[in-house]
Order: sequence, then C-alpha cells, then structure tokens
Amino acid sequence: MLGLWCLALAGGVLAGWGVARTVDRTFAERRAEVHTVSARLTEDAADGTPVTAGYDVGLTWTAVRWTAADGSVHTGRAEVVPSATAGTTVQVWASRGGKLVGAPASEAESALEAVAAGVLVGLSTPFVVYGGGRLVRRRLLSRRLAEWDDEWRRVGPQWRDFSGGKG
Repeated sequence: MLGLWCLALAGGVLAGWGVARTVDRTFAERRAEVHTVSARLTEDAADGTPVTAGYDVGLTWTAVRWTAADGSVHTGRAEVVPSATAGTTVQVWASRGGKLVGAPASEAESALEAVAAGVLVGLSTPFVVYGGGRLVRRRLLSRRLAEWDDEWRRVGPQWRDFSGGKG
C-alpha cells in the first residue's frame, strides 16, 4: 500500500505538471495565431442582431469590413455596442486566414486556467491510481479466496475421514 501511495503521489504531481504545461502551450499557440485588425462598421449597430446569451449580452452582431496586411478586403460580423454607427472603426480579432475570431485569453487568464487544470488533474490522479490499486487488490484477494476454496474441497474430506468415523 505504501508503494501504491507513493506511485499515486508521484503520478499526481507529474500528471498535473504535464497538463498545466499543455494547457499553457495551447493558449500561447492560440494567441500567436490571431491578431487584432481595425475594421469599419458597414451598418449601424442598432440594425444588427442583439447578442442574447453569454457575457456579451447587450452588444449586437454588426457587419464589418477590414483590409488584411496583404491588401485583401474581408467582411464579417463582430460584436459591438448598439450605439455604434456605420463608418465607426472597431478593433476585432482575426485569424491568419482572415476569419474573424473571438479574443484569445490573456496571459494571466491562460496562467490561471493552466494552474487550475494542473491542480485538478494533480489532485484527481492519486485517487484514480489508488482506486485502480484497490481494484487489483480486490481481484487478487478474490483469486486467493477461490484458490483456498478449491484446496479446501480437496483437503476437507480427508479431515472428516481422519476422525475415524467416531462421532
């Protein structure tokens, strides 16, 4: 059991550390793949579709147009305040392919999520390892008891015969 607990603890630390690094790297890659661009509204925001769910309730989806670094013109829909008018310049996030995307998580938000994921995995891994060890132990105990039952079926009749048939 001591070995199982040591394995569980070491596994939890390593798994938590690995997950935290992976989450942090994923967020860093996402930040590297997107950039801000200045876009102009092509319609009044009051004419756009209101956002009805999430953190952005109160904003509207409004048509925007921007020019990429290569000179190509792109259009899309962005969330803006309802009071914005056509021609207003807004900052939006775009992917390398010119598609509008949501803002990536900041470095602080990424670090918080990476730490939270690492802690969650680090704390749950020992329980998974311990639970697996308990299952193995239970199977071994069941097998040992079955072997004892088999042996008793072979040896038990000899004990009864040993009494010499007396009472």
